[in-house]
Amino acid sequence: MGIIIAVIIFGLIVMVHEFGHFICAKLSGVRVLEFSIGMGFKLLQKQIGETKYSLRLLPLGGFCAMEGEDEDSDDPHSFRSAKLWKRMIILVAGAGMNFILGFVAIVIMMSMLSSVPTRQIEGFSAIQLEDGTLERRSGSYDSGLRHDDIFYKIDDTRIFSMLDINYILSASPTNVHDVTVIRDGEKVEFDNVTFENASGGTVDFGLVQKEKNPLTIIKGSGEMFMSMGHIVGMSLKQLVSGQAKKEDISGPVGVVTAINETTQESEDIKDTIFQLIYMTSLITINIGIFNLLPIPGLDGGRLIFCFIELIRRKPVKPEHEGYVHLAGMVLLFGIMIMATYNDIVRLITGGV
Repeated sequence: MGIIIAVIIFGLIVMVHEFGHFICAKLSGVRVLEFSIGMGFKLLQKQIGETKYSLRLLPLGGFCAMEGEDEDSDDPHSFRSAKLWKRMIILVAGAGMNFILGFVAIVIMMSMLSSVPTRQIEGFSAIQLEDGTLERRSGSYDSGLRHDDIFYKIDDTRIFSMLDINYILSASPTNVHDVTVIRDGEKVEFDNVTFENASGGTVDFGLVQKEKNPLTIIKGSGEMFMSMGHIVGMSLKQLVSGQAKKEDISGPVGVVTAINETTQESEDIKDTIFQLIYMTSLITINIGIFNLLPIPGLDGGRLIFCFIELIRRKPVKPEHEGYVHLAGMVLLFGIMIMATYNDIVRLITGGV
């Protein structure tokens, strides 16, 4: 069941991404030759007007093939015949639709919560003594944090929502951090704040929960959206800088495994739906950001050539650009193979 759900999620994300390219191409007067969901062998195909619509075997990708996208074409409705700004919109539209899907998913997720979490501190951890009184046991309070402080930065990392706080505190090997909060409208910095509660955990404070209404849901969703994008960016930075090992890279198999485990471990159907929506939002935002990276073969790589054309006042020859994108695709396939290998090893070894 989990695998079927994972296929549906991947299919939805790919369809939304490619639909962004498709609809903007159509609106820009660019001829779309084929709109495909999935890769590999064709399962279904239907011609409607000038466009073939196909469903393919492997739900790990898709494409929107436009006339003259990678070669010269005399067709006035080819991709390269369109104005530069229209081409740039077409290229960005895929990631844009991923971001829209991610935000909508987060809004649904926020609507399922009983209240909307914030970055504002409300109380600190305490234990009950034998005489019934409460004694505060909070390292962050002892380090200077107070009720109503709003987290702004932890270790120079901008905090947008509760998700950033949880990510940093759980992923860090230490429980001592430099913290900047907003107190009475001004930024206040604290060095070497120790986050430790009575049981040895790092979450030794509570956060203000706002009552749900359309305004707080939209605001909270926007903050969560920023956090998810932020976490994806931090992960990419760790990968590029070498902080993350190549063995940590996960691919589609790993994502499918995670989704399958989520469906099996969730307490009830509501929790399952919530977790799947969370994963969908994180995956689609991840894909949107990744596609905009200036890597040949990706939308971001194609955008680089648009900017080169903007500066040079003339486009790069299609065959030259094609060679660069081909090299990028070879690199990306290599990364995909390595990620899949890591996923399979983790499955065999049980994650060791």
